[in-house]
Amino acid sequence: MSLYDEKYLSIIHDILTSGYFDSNRTTTKTYKLPHQIMQFDLQKEFPILTTKFVAFKTALKELFWIFKDQSNDVRLLQNQNVHIWDEWAMEDNTIGTSYGYIVKKFDQMDKLLESLKNNPQNRRMMINLWQIPYLSTGSLDPCCFLTMWDVTGGSLNCMLVQRSGDMGLGVPFNTAQYAALTHLIAHVSGLKPGLFTHVINNAHIYENHCSQLKLQASRLSAAYPAPKLWVNESIKDFYDFTCDDVKLIDYKYHDKIEMEVSV
Repeated sequence: MSLYDEKYLSIIHDILTSGYFDSNRTTTKTYKLPHQIMQFDLQKEFPILTTKFVAFKTALKELFWIFKDQSNDVRLLQNQNVHIWDEWAMEDNTIGTSYGYIVKKFDQMDKLLESLKNNPQNRRMMINLWQIPYLSTGSLDPCCFLTMWDVTGGSLNCMLVQRSGDMGLGVPFNTAQYAALTHLIAHVSGLKPGLFTHVINNAHIYENHCSQLKLQASRLSAAYPAPKLWVNESIKDFYDFTCDDVKLIDYKYHDKIEMEVSV
């Protein structure tokens, strides 16, 4: 059984049984619990759900859009048949001063890669998308806003801090994305992928997702083993990666579960 299915569905169970129910920024109320944490040893398992289909290639395209292309232009995703940002596109077809814009503005990816190469015991290695002067001019405040990086014994560890986590739709994408990012950065830095820790400050379930998540939870006893992540070892520069250079091997999963996005 996939460890991610077990940990993720444990949080789902806790939120559904004891979550705090209230309104929020959207028009759909949520059940929520604070401070939910999942941790994985990436040498042992790649964390992606098997109790439902997760569109890994779509998640990878969004990840590259933010950290490799460092773009805020929604059309770059639309040209790849990715429409997850369409609802937040502004009149200029961008998401404003958010996500990839901030990575590029402060040269955060290059600084991280340089530090991993030349000063791997630096305790200030992070990518921080929560830049207060730029929040009001972005179309959405970043949810996954902080990654902190550590090198211990030749392994690269990553902690992802997420201020707000839509457990039904967003979190399964985010866990797989940032676990993959850890693999890719480790590879080009000559390191092994190590621990990946996902911290969610506000883990919530929209009330119109409850029945779908209960269906998913019923599949836990039939969860599949986790897949393996394949990375093209010939790539030495992070910016040379394409979606064809990253693949899941033996990814078995149950059927997709449709859920509505709350904007």
